[in-house]
Amino acid sequence: MQTQVSPELLTQIAHEFGTPLYVYFPEKIKDQYVKLCSAFQQQDVKIFYACKALTNIHILRYIHALGCNVDCSSINEVKLALYAGFPKEKVLYTSNSIDFSEIEEAQALGVHINIDSLSNLEKFGKKYAHTYPVGIRLRPNVMAGGNLNISTGHDKSKFGIPVDQMNDILSVVSENNMWIRVLHIHTGSEISDVDLYMKAVNVLLNATHNFAELECVDLGGGFKVPYKAGDVETDMNLLSERNHIALSNIERIQKKKYQIWFEPGKYLVSGAGYLIAKVNVLKKTPSSVFAGLDTGLNHLIRPMFYGAYHHIENISNPHGEKQRYNVVGNICETDTFAWDREISTIQEGDLLVFHNAGAYGFEMASNFNSRFKPAEVMVVNGNAQLIRRRDNFEDLLKNQIL
Repeated sequence: MQTQVSPELLTQIAHEFGTPLYVYFPEKIKDQYVKLCSAFQQQDVKIFYACKALTNIHILRYIHALGCNVDCSSINEVKLALYAGFPKEKVLYTSNSIDFSEIEEAQALGVHINIDSLSNLEKFGKKYAHTYPVGIRLRPNVMAGGNLNISTGHDKSKFGIPVDQMNDILSVVSENNMWIRVLHIHTGSEISDVDLYMKAVNVLLNATHNFAELECVDLGGGFKVPYKAGDVETDMNLLSERNHIALSNIERIQKKKYQIWFEPGKYLVSGAGYLIAKVNVLKKTPSSVFAGLDTGLNHLIRPMFYGAYHHIENISNPHGEKQRYNVVGNICETDTFAWDREISTIQEGDLLVFHNAGAYGFEMASNFNSRFKPAEVMVVNGNAQLIRRRDNFEDLLKNQIL
């Protein structure tokens, strides 16, 4: 697996802006978006970018310019999307374990809303009745992708209203004369088995007959992207084919059409981003060699949090002899990026690049150990522009009462 951009370009950008550094190539976002749209071009589909993956305002504006909609997981993401230029009708807000006041704020902003608890569904019905359309997030009780940390549709997940509580849902809807416009599921991340995914889809489709005013079925996201050699993406053409068959069967029976919504996040932005870090120290021990970087889990938590694999490349010596290293961070915590990883020979001062850092890299970054968050750079038509400056010491103090 090789870098999609030249080591020379990444090295030049790192020298200009310093390390650690996030670098984004939005043309890759466009490629993924076009691929998704092409797979479903024969169906009535809307794509909502799940912006929890990366919310930099420049990235949001770029995605809006592609014609994409946006899916938000918090009211502040909703406000960022509106600030970036998305009109309210292209913004979807899916709630999760939040105070009802946040849903009220979303309603006041006029965006699409999905509700994922009976409690908030009832509160919404009592306040708005039939005056405002709303979606219901169901939990299909299907383990369709990834491990428990990133799967959200299984029977122990906090997300959504369990499908076996359908009678309770229907009672709330009926008693409050609610306008249910959308049914939603999201099974989780790393979906590679289309047949298993379709089990969750069929759970949703089989529930559609309960809602006379239903217009849209929201099938979430979680599509797999390749992280290393041999990995494959979710087969979008196969997914489109199976989805079309399933939806057509339901539509034939019910004699009505549904619009399909998808919410890809990582699928759109993961491969567009790189994290560049400098090797501070090489530490040789009898059993291994540690390459210690000027970054850590405070900038890329996925390997420690999810056990996620990120391809690591030495762009200072891209064609050198391969040796094995433990790649670790500079945080006072175990922050290992890779154990016994084969990488071109490393020297102190070399630059390493982490692939697939566009999703949940900066977005999950922190100031742990009072270290600065990295800068972010976007490369458009070969020109690198700073889209977020690196933290400085004043940033560590700005919200403290001095």
